[in-house]
Amino acid sequence: MERFVHLHVHSEYSLLDGACRISELVKRVKEMGQTACALTDHGNMFAAVQFYSECIKAGIKPIIGCEVYVAPRSRFDKLGRTDLTPFHLILLCENDVGYRNLLKLVSLGYTEGFYNRPRVDTELLERYHEGLICLSACLAGELPRRLSAGDYDGAKAAALRYRSIFGEGNYFIEIQDHRFIDEQRVLPQLVKLARETGIPLAATNDAHYVYRRDSEAQKILVCIATGTTVSEPSKMQFPTDEFYLKSQAEMEELFPSLPDAIENTALIAERCSVEFEFGKTKLPAFRIEGVEDNEKYLRDMCLRGLAEKYGSGNTAARERLEYELEVITGMGYTDYYLIVWDFINFAKSHGIPVGCGRGSGAGSLAAYCIGITGIDPLRYGLIFERFLNPERVSMPDFDVDFCVEGRQRVINYIIGRYGSENVAQIISFGTLASKAAVKDAARAMGLPYQTADRVSKAVPRGIELKEAIEKLPQVKALYNSEPEIRALLDTAVKIEGMPRNVSTHAAGVVITKDPVVEYVPLYARDEQVETQFEKNTLEKLGLLKIDVLGLRNLTIIDRCCKAVRKRCPDFDIEKIPLDDKGVYGMLSAGHTEGVFQLESAGMTARLMQLGPDCIDDLIAMLSLYRP
Repeated sequence: MERFVHLHVHSEYSLLDGACRISELVKRVKEMGQTACALTDHGNMFAAVQFYSECIKAGIKPIIGCEVYVAPRSRFDKLGRTDLTPFHLILLCENDVGYRNLLKLVSLGYTEGFYNRPRVDTELLERYHEGLICLSACLAGELPRRLSAGDYDGAKAAALRYRSIFGEGNYFIEIQDHRFIDEQRVLPQLVKLARETGIPLAATNDAHYVYRRDSEAQKILVCIATGTTVSEPSKMQFPTDEFYLKSQAEMEELFPSLPDAIENTALIAERCSVEFEFGKTKLPAFRIEGVEDNEKYLRDMCLRGLAEKYGSGNTAARERLEYELEVITGMGYTDYYLIVWDFINFAKSHGIPVGCGRGSGAGSLAAYCIGITGIDPLRYGLIFERFLNPERVSMPDFDVDFCVEGRQRVINYIIGRYGSENVAQIISFGTLASKAAVKDAARAMGLPYQTADRVSKAVPRGIELKEAIEKLPQVKALYNSEPEIRALLDTAVKIEGMPRNVSTHAAGVVITKDPVVEYVPLYARDEQVETQFEKNTLEKLGLLKIDVLGLRNLTIIDRCCKAVRKRCPDFDIEKIPLDDKGVYGMLSAGHTEGVFQLESAGMTARLMQLGPDCIDDLIAMLSLYRP
């Protein structure tokens, strides 16, 4: 019978600290016969949905949580050393109410409490405690830290305070034993505290890697984060190699006289149940003054645009439009079209250049008729079903380019339209690509720069290190040449692909019906608020992601047009003929410098081979060369 569940686990998204790859983590939990597992990354929920999905796929019960940082005073106090050393605290979602409260806590940790790291405080815990189960955390928790300082009474008062906040049966004193003296000194006092107060115990292993053998790779990550080497002493490095995903038997061996601490983890896991809803669209409502029927408003706009572009007697175009509108309204995407039309219309009416549209959205006649796209889908035989059809599960997506100088004005308009709490930019993650993994690992291992450079240069871009070692003679030879290089490559393989840092998606903006924090956790830096979930996760959750991409070439073209109009006031770029032989002659001769998407050496060579003489040739060339 299962008596132990891991409730304190750090994935690769405890950036440059956790080394548990989520897929390997879930696989190992399954192999050990455990039926549930928690994820408690440091201060964030970046991986919550990915972890949930992997667990469900493997038949493991996912427990959504976070190891938050609690400010010693208020989250608004940001002065000196005291405020730089917050206490750790484990929070686990018992139910959907708890999940929504955890979203708020983790978000406010960034938007209000950030000081070196995201921090909550007692006031926030009191406000958002419902539906959460709390564990007192590792040595960096308030109880162990007070006990280590000889303040037993302070630790007892803190324990009673946390129990008062979370309620009877929702707060547990966490015990750990990673075989080092600091923990073992505090452990009997934690047990004594539990027995005196009646607060139950919960035994955990602070898992930062999946297998014991991965401890070196985790050390390397910490060294990369701190700019140190493995030979240098660091407070961030673990004193033993015991911080791995242990079996129930190993945990029982650690705490033979405390079976209740083991069993409580399984009881906590039984209580926790959160379900994510995938595939259900959650669009914000579109409202425009004087309009009560959005479907009629979209339809009227489309019909006006159809008449302008095709005349009143084009039966084929009318039939295609009627079909598209039927699909759009039937799938509930009327407001989506209007939302996109609205901010594009704002840009065009305020002199901000807008691209003609990219991707499958250009296949929509309705989008063309209302000015979302500028490409005639009938003229070029573009297929609407690539963009939207009744079988589509994920949200459709218009790719829209704006002048790089006007992009922020468009985003500001969207924020003003839907409210700052309902709009956020989208996070993305920089990862350790093969060459970076080699160089960073070499620095952390204290190897000479020349060694790192030689190995890095031998690995081509676009190939994983493991595959390069197996298949490329020059890399295989290096791998077998020296033990030092073998160790370097083995280490680099273990950290390759792991997230290294947080960045911002180049174009993505999410718009929600209610405040964004009601749906996803928020991340903030430099006063810019972003979602903690990346774009694919947002789409999976059914949220509206809009691409507002800044394109420098649109700015250049706009400036060129303005310069031309000084001499030719009637100049209109939309009326430039697409059959000008001089243009095709220029491109066929290889004079492509400064021509967007055509100026690379490879593209220029192909154009000279092809000798294009019409726009369709350029379309084919771009499609084949840049699939």
